[in-house]
Amino acid sequence: MLIKKLAWVGTRTAETEATVRFFQEVLGLHGENPAPDFWVLTMADGAKVEVFGPEYPNNRHFTTGPVVGFLVENVSVAAEELRAAGVEIVSGPTGSEGDGNAWVHFRAPDGNIYEFTQDPGVANP
Repeated sequence: MLIKKLAWVGTRTAETEATVRFFQEVLGLHGENPAPDFWVLTMADGAKVEVFGPEYPNNRHFTTGPVVGFLVENVSVAAEELRAAGVEIVSGPTGSEGDGNAWVHFRAPDGNIYEFTQDPGVANP
């Protein structure tokens, strides 16, 4: 598997409003609030920062701090390589309908959760 770049960061926080304001007003990211307690902010190259509030039901396993997503060509192939290496798969692989996005969450030896992602909306290096 070839890691192309950092493409995604997700964080779960009780301070959702302040965190989103920081990303928008201080860091200059633009975004939307597609569901209650969930925000998607986008960087110039299409990479994303997602903020999950305490009531948002997805990604409850994000308990170790911000989760970073490394861009790969094929999440399913990358997940198989992780399994073959004995890495714990926490969630996925899964994806969203029709847009080509997919991801898998795994626990690295440091105990933190990481993600491999494929996202046609993120510019490839």
